Amino acid sequence: MPVHTSESSQGNRGRGVGLGLALTSALAFGGSGVAAKPLIEAGLDPLHVVWLRVAGAAVVMLPVAVRHRALLRRRPALLAGFGLLAVAGVQACYFAAISRIPVGVALLVEYLAPALVLGWVRFVQRRPVTRAAALGVVLAVGGLACVVEVWSGLSFDALGLLLALGAACCQVGYFVLSDQGSDSGAEAPDPLGVIAYGLLVGTAVLTVVARPWNMDWSLLARSADMDGTPVAAGLLLTWIVLVATVLAYVTGVVSVRRLSPQVAGVVACLEAVIATVLAWVLLGEHLSAPQIIGGAVVLTGAFIAQSSAPAKGSPEPVASGGTESELSARGTAT
Repeated sequence: MPVHTSESSQGNRGRGVGLGLALTSALAFGGSGVAAKPLIEAGLDPLHVVWLRVAGAAVVMLPVAVRHRALLRRRPALLAGFGLLAVAGVQACYFAAISRIPVGVALLVEYLAPALVLGWVRFVQRRPVTRAAALGVVLAVGGLACVVEVWSGLSFDALGLLLALGAACCQVGYFVLSDQGSDSGAEAPDPLGVIAYGLLVGTAVLTVVARPWNMDWSLLARSADMDGTPVAAGLLLTWIVLVATVLAYVTGVVSVRRLSPQVAGVVACLEAVIATVLAWVLLGEHLSAPQIIGGAVVLTGAFIAQSSAPAKGSPEPVASGGTESELSARGTAT
């Protein structure tokens, strides 16, 4: 009995740490737009900001890539997939989408990813899902519709909607690939190594798309306006690289290992709420009543989805409370 209690306690701690990491990742990702918008308004092309973000993070993570160079031989497909989908794909598709359809619509479509992850688990992995997990996703997506006020500017540009759906599919790749090998014990790929090489692959892809040699580099030495307050462009870029990219990806991938793709995916929906709140405080973009209500609904959906820990290999439905000790073992592998 004491052993069971100890295992249960360790499992609860693992879940708590995983949830904390997922929330940290959502907060870090959510702060990227607040820092990037003044740079874009100062004259930088959005794709150039994306390239600076990914390339800068790749440079920071380069020592990690060298340390885990064995991954190139052991997991080349995983590294290529993570770089193409989780890094380059999500951002490139999203920025292309918002050039054709309203940002709110593109963001809502992109954050259908948690629902798509649940579909992956149910129909590809053929694992059952509980009604609570499904309800959490429905609430999160419905809340996001309020947060982004999708009714205020719907456009039926077919290509734009397809691009936003492409961003959602790439985000599914982020959560699914982040979980690859999490049950392989000592053979599991190190998440930091996967991120480092994913950023390198993403930089290579985005270099072709963004063409940074056409960028006005002098803008980075100037100040950008943040709701009437001048802020050094270099400081904003540093935040985007170190916090909104390096910290965000690291905590996000590790949280997936401690939770699961579907749970971490729903918690990641909080990014939209966090981004909206930060924009309200730092950029003066005020929240409406529907947005506040939507934020509360997203939080409720995230809580419902993460309230029970899934376990791989368990006959119990996903998010119905699998074996705690298995979750704890998975957490220690990272």
